[in-house]
Amino acid sequence: MKVALIGCGFFAQNQLEAWRDIDGVDVVALCDTDPEKLAATGKAFDIARQFTDAAQLFEQDGFDIVDIATTVQSHRPLVEMAARHKVHVICQKPFASNMEDARAMVSAIEATGKTLMVHENFRWQSAVRTVIDEVRNGTIGTPFFGRVSFRSGYDVFSGQPYLAEGERFIIEDLGIHILDIARALFGDVRRVSATTQRINPVIKGEDVATMLLDHNGGVTSVVDCSYATRRQPETFPQSLIEVDGDTGTIRLDAGYSLTVQTGAVSETRDLSPPVLPWASQPWHNIQESVRTIQQHFVDCLRDQVQPETNGRDNLQTLGLVEAAYLSAAEGRTVETGAL
Repeated sequence: MKVALIGCGFFAQNQLEAWRDIDGVDVVALCDTDPEKLAATGKAFDIARQFTDAAQLFEQDGFDIVDIATTVQSHRPLVEMAARHKVHVICQKPFASNMEDARAMVSAIEATGKTLMVHENFRWQSAVRTVIDEVRNGTIGTPFFGRVSFRSGYDVFSGQPYLAEGERFIIEDLGIHILDIARALFGDVRRVSATTQRINPVIKGEDVATMLLDHNGGVTSVVDCSYATRRQPETFPQSLIEVDGDTGTIRLDAGYSLTVQTGAVSETRDLSPPVLPWASQPWHNIQESVRTIQQHFVDCLRDQVQPETNGRDNLQTLGLVEAAYLSAAEGRTVETGAL
């Protein structure tokens, strides 16, 4: 499979490393509007075909998959361009800045018969995935409560300074991942209540958010996110999870410690993820998940099945982002079906 990648920024370097690890995949072309980033990335990964114009990239063709690693404002034109050229698409999150654009992109790719997956990688972190599998396998019976938490004081703006400039920040950039974990654990959501705060005066958007979700299956979950939390040891970039079921509990604590309790029996496991040869701490759990989700995408293409985080599925996650912002702005509970 031949891949073209659009966007050579901070996070795209992880995607390129992951593609290099996957058998039967070659990245054959790069595109970025910044010639310096483009040239540096091309040199680092030995990719000679380089473009500063996406239209020219698509016109020259020669690839099966386009990996869109750009910011959200460019996603719709690029996905619709990919649809016109009939290639498979993997697109960074947030998939779209509004539901209208998201639905249009999903429809455009579906009309071609090609596959669209959103790069929603947090649910593919190995520690998080173990919790999802335990819940889905019924280890603690039927769940009725959950909490998915990401609280940190890490300077995420140093590597991605554009995050400080948007009117929206933590729900759109990070909370979308944590909301997606809650969906993977407990299913779709019918009602959302949310509050937000801006603690850091230098940024424009919110850096703290707390969301209460009422899932269709009867589970209540709390999703909380913060980039204003000062604590030691720093847990970035770990997602901490608690799940209560009618026959037991599961906890994923700091340090990748998993505790499963059923009745009087309690078992604790170390789920520390591997540090891949090209990865670095503390990012290694995310870097591992990038390779896992991209392998999943390739496997689904080969097996001709839909990826778990396909475009239509991601409409549900993106809808939770929109519902949370609306709830916080208007001080009310939002029904997701009305979005």
